[in-house]
Amino acid sequence: MKKIVFAEPIGLTDTAATAFRAEMLRSGYEVDYHHTVPASQSDLQQRIGDAHVLVISNYPLAASTLQACSNLKLIAVAFTGVDHVPLDYCREKGIRVCNAAGYSTQAVAELTLALAVSLLRRVVAMDAATRSGGTRNGFLGTELAGKTFGIIGLGTIGQRVARLAAAYGCKVIACTRTPKGLPDVELVSLESLFSEADIVSLHIPATLQTVGMVNMNLLGRMKSTAILINTARGTLVDCLALSHALQDGRIAGAAIDVYEHEPPLEPDHPLLKAPNTILLPHIAYATREAIDARTTIVLNNIRAWLMQEPQNVVV
Repeated sequence: MKKIVFAEPIGLTDTAATAFRAEMLRSGYEVDYHHTVPASQSDLQQRIGDAHVLVISNYPLAASTLQACSNLKLIAVAFTGVDHVPLDYCREKGIRVCNAAGYSTQAVAELTLALAVSLLRRVVAMDAATRSGGTRNGFLGTELAGKTFGIIGLGTIGQRVARLAAAYGCKVIACTRTPKGLPDVELVSLESLFSEADIVSLHIPATLQTVGMVNMNLLGRMKSTAILINTARGTLVDCLALSHALQDGRIAGAAIDVYEHEPPLEPDHPLLKAPNTILLPHIAYATREAIDARTTIVLNNIRAWLMQEPQNVVV
């Protein structure tokens, strides 16, 4: 019998998992669910070696791991980004890759705006002051209304952020490689965006062209009162350059949800000693609503592929 392997948990309820297993058995597929994240590529390889269909979230998937998977025909990625999947290898071997595009649009956009407000009002610092018996001690925050909100990338998430920022009363500017005629959004160059924006928010994938894009040069263009928000991919930002910019007061703050690798962070990670930061353990997508949407998309991607009508195709 052919096999579908969920190599890591994706948020399926027990009821949904049982129903999907029964459904796939009728189509000639056995389903294996793994309820822990793989400990290593070796562990991952043992889990998926005989899989015809692989379901994975954001655990890195090495090409060398896939070499042992001679039956593999489909990788259903329970994530929007696919930079952790060896797409060139999949293309070469004829392995279809589908993602879960759009499942977390609202979740990520909402957190982006929440982080902007939290940085401008220093919510985390004021919470700490209150808990330690302090007061605001003369502190005054700043409002989001009237600020220039710069968005890099106008995909579905970037567009949703633009609408929310406009609702707060921001002037919205954006840089995108695929221009879109959005009302109340001014398209500018990357350099102009970093120079003009009070808030810079990243909403692009990690590619050969974008990895390390936010470097000392671009950070140096930002206003000393500006803040950076990254809920996209950690490798977009040179974290050492960002740490130095924050420590030197060249920018006012940063909110980071993604890093070069999944948390936990090493004790000497540069951002841990940077002031005026909010550091989160990759939670922008993690809402009940988003995870429910994600599981639906993933299961429907498998069903569509079985019907020879693949959807959400990346490769």
